[in-house]
Amino acid sequence: MGFAENRGTYWRGRYKIAPGNYGTVQDENGKTKRFKTKRAAEKAANVAEEKAAEEAARPPAAPEPERMTFGEYASAWYEDQDLAASTMQNYRRHIEEHLLPEFEDVYLDEITKGAVDAWERRERERDYAPSSIKTWRGTLHLILADAVDAGLHDSNPASRRRGRGKRAGRSRNRSREKVITTGLGILLIAERTALLSGRDDEFVGVVLKGYTGMRWGEIVGLEAEFIRPASVRVEWQLYELDSGEMHRCPPKDDSYRTLDTPPFLARLLAGQVVRAGTKPCECHGLRYLFSGHGAANGAARRPGAKLVDVARAAGVSTGTVSNVLNRPHAVAPDTRSRVEKAIADLGYIRYWPSGENAAHWRRNGFATWLFHPATTGWYPKKAPEEARPVPLLAEPWPGIPARGRGAAGRAEAHWLPIQRGLTPHGLRHTHKTLMDGFGTPPKLKDERMGHEDGSVQARYSHITPEMRSRLMDDLTAEWDAALEARRRMSPGSPVGVLDTLLRGGQ
Repeated sequence: MGFAENRGTYWRGRYKIAPGNYGTVQDENGKTKRFKTKRAAEKAANVAEEKAAEEAARPPAAPEPERMTFGEYASAWYEDQDLAASTMQNYRRHIEEHLLPEFEDVYLDEITKGAVDAWERRERERDYAPSSIKTWRGTLHLILADAVDAGLHDSNPASRRRGRGKRAGRSRNRSREKVITTGLGILLIAERTALLSGRDDEFVGVVLKGYTGMRWGEIVGLEAEFIRPASVRVEWQLYELDSGEMHRCPPKDDSYRTLDTPPFLARLLAGQVVRAGTKPCECHGLRYLFSGHGAANGAARRPGAKLVDVARAAGVSTGTVSNVLNRPHAVAPDTRSRVEKAIADLGYIRYWPSGENAAHWRRNGFATWLFHPATTGWYPKKAPEEARPVPLLAEPWPGIPARGRGAAGRAEAHWLPIQRGLTPHGLRHTHKTLMDGFGTPPKLKDERMGHEDGSVQARYSHITPEMRSRLMDDLTAEWDAALEARRRMSPGSPVGVLDTLLRGGQ
């Protein structure tokens, strides 16, 4: 409690600040305030003491956060993440190739919703797919949300308010429905991919994907030891990183599962195990069911700096280095300069493919040079070449791809398209659609696709041996009908494994 102190000609107010520590009431100039009466001094002292107590009880004010540019924060944010290698690779690509060129030197608290929307419009003007732009904006939203939590921004300018904009916009940006095919389509595409590669492996791989719905990485990473007499066990996948490394990791969402295989597929897989041999791959030391169809990248055995070394020296991803080499206009000038300096300092020289086959299929190579030509009958546009039909020697049917110099001039025929727009992933959609047509129970469909239904109905549903047997019968009937339809087109095939099947062999 405050008190008054007599100073002879005036009174001053005194109040307790802390044990053994007292203060004096002061005026606005910081000088001792003089009171004429004792009562006035006591009253002012009490007010000052209450104010001092309130200030002492108040928590200390948080220090003002240091301002950071988006580039500084994004770099620190990325280093703090501990996610799957594929996710880290995708985040890095989004940041370096699409976010840093726009926001790298902008302070976080100066990024506005208008700036984000303007960036998105410019990305659309560059003809990027709406789904890709949505993904990049999602990464930006995630980074800025963490910046808000850190007190570096008042709100998230990358957020979208629900229900804003024209209703037509939602349908305009909707992705196309996935293209699928039939059982006969699977067989014909498998035959053509094998003709393009010159071996049976691709025939078995495409049929396996169409009749099990396995993901691409699960097929590439399928080890021979997981092929059983009537099933395939999904334990691992191989995920292709920007560095070219085939990263061995668990299947997506930990969807470990055993897939029943109908007898015809079990026999094809048993034959493929024999063709695959016993030699393990050099990268993992494991026996895989399938190997690459094209020339191996000899960069790993070539002396000197590699692409990944340039990326590390410049502090960027290998995808960014590739862009500097192939599309320099798509890279921010500062980043491009760092990469070019690293290339010069390290003496990096671009690799030339070797004559050996790669240890594993590569997603882009398989889709571009085997699957796309097989489904459409055309090789895609690839600078400096324009899109062109696959040149064929007409006999034996369905034609043998002509190869070497002057192949187009020696062509006697071209393939008609089987299913334009179909992708390797479309075979997974095809398998699910086939099961829908069979009336397969949802629980069994989810098991084969590696999906999980958390509903109450799914919890009370169970798979019986009869359900599994019925699905195997349905898949066998679909295959037999496709094989018979193919036999009516021609009784034989240049593809050895299919020729055996068409002529009645097992």
